[in-house]
Amino acid sequence: MEPIDLSLCTTGELIDELMRRKTFLGVVIHSQKELKQPHCGGEQTFRVHFNDNLTGGEVSQLLSQVAEHMLLNYGLE
Repeated sequence: MEPIDLSLCTTGELIDELMRRKTFLGVVIHSQKELKQPHCGGEQTFRVHFNDNLTGGEVSQLLSQVAEHMLLNYGLE
């Protein structure tokens, strides 16, 4: 990779690029506020992004499966 191949992008620009890609099949979840420390403390607001490759119902099902997996494998509640 050449140094000219690298560019700086904002989080929003990176998410927009993923959402434009027809090959992207997934969900992007990120904190609404940019975090400056390694751990988020207190209540946080998150944004969920998905493109036309998934319906709202499929996204809900996917997130439900992720939550169940985390509960079973990491004991997270």
